[in-house]
Amino acid sequence: MTVRGIDHVGVTVPDLDAATEFFARAFGAEVLYDTLPRAQGPKGGWATERRLGVPQGTAEVAVRMLRLPNGPGIELFEFSGPRQGGAALPCDLGWQHVALYVDDLDEALRLVAEAGGVRLSEPVPLPGPEAGERNRFAYCRTPWGGTVELLTYPDAQPYEKDTDLRRWRP
Repeated sequence: MTVRGIDHVGVTVPDLDAATEFFARAFGAEVLYDTLPRAQGPKGGWATERRLGVPQGTAEVAVRMLRLPNGPGIELFEFSGPRQGGAALPCDLGWQHVALYVDDLDEALRLVAEAGGVRLSEPVPLPGPEAGERNRFAYCRTPWGGTVELLTYPDAQPYEKDTDLRRWRP
């Protein structure tokens, strides 16, 4: 058995079409297909509740798979039901952000803002084992509050001197 990599990241959003627009404008994502078109939803009941581990009365309104220019996929879910909290912050337990490698961090942050997202800070140097003259990152928020890290590391990183293992390399 071999893990090949991340196939997709699931993201629950308040509005499937608005989230699709954001990911398309900010990151060049394209729609691959709708797993559950809005016209065929909502889909709920015991099978949905059991399969996804969601509270009774929760229903999938629509589900769509997007493709980032170089992968992985982003699977968007829109739900209705008795419980839906706000977006997780990095200090909350569980999966807390998605990090996207970009070639041009400043341009990526500009596109995020144009698409309705919010930059949380100016880009800063990657620290310690990830450092390099042009290696930088910045966090931003989606219009619905999800956290996305944008990073670029075109220069060699110090950790590479100590191991033959490498992070994903663009």
